[in-house]
Amino acid sequence: IDGYFDSIDADIWMLQEVRALPEQLPKGWNWPEGYTIHLHPAEKKGYSGVATLSRTPMEISQVGKAGQQDPNDSEGRVIVSTHGDFTCINTYLPSGSNKVERQQFKEAWMEEWRQFIKPYLKMKTPVIVCGDLNIAHTEDDIWNPKGNAKQSGFLPHEREWFSELLNDGWHDAFREYVGEGVKTYSWWSNRGQARVKDRGWRIDYFLLNPAAKKRVKSVSIKREGGLEISDHAPVILELED
Repeated sequence: IDGYFDSIDADIWMLQEVRALPEQLPKGWNWPEGYTIHLHPAEKKGYSGVATLSRTPMEISQVGKAGQQDPNDSEGRVIVSTHGDFTCINTYLPSGSNKVERQQFKEAWMEEWRQFIKPYLKMKTPVIVCGDLNIAHTEDDIWNPKGNAKQSGFLPHEREWFSELLNDGWHDAFREYVGEGVKTYSWWSNRGQARVKDRGWRIDYFLLNPAAKKRVKSVSIKREGGLEISDHAPVILELED
């Protein structure tokens, strides 16, 4: 993982599903040099958690989104940070389940989070929402749309919610950059050689306010990135100075 951080050479990393408390990090392993790190783990060991790393000056303005669903953010899902004139909202949206209670939690959390980020649309400076949102928005974002139509993460009302998010004014950076009809994924199940067969979902996003949208230089998904350590691939956003 150390070499991979170096190869991407990003100024800011936003990680989701870190799944470790500080004392659980491997002995002898250190965060990449030159970065300020803010780790916001879940209270439960081995579960959830987000981290933001920055080699530019960073201030943490908020952790969690408040609201009735997990008001103290005990699952470690949101970090809001500022980097000069940029604001970054690192988010790990809950995954759903066949269990009704957990799916209801996800959907209530989604709507609270949507309202939480909405005021950032009005900012004149760039705002970048980055995260594993656990929803594939369109049929371009999933390998088998019909077969997954009843699966959490691709339910019709979840997809409609995502459309409403874009209608609010957020820009899906990757989709707008590559265009419709391009099926590139960011997550693959660990079962059935899904990654080898490219049977994936695009559930990792950069959502941009209008000020950030103007500065997009490129957006890409590094399919082989993190292959040995994660079932996700990194999504990379490059912005003009």
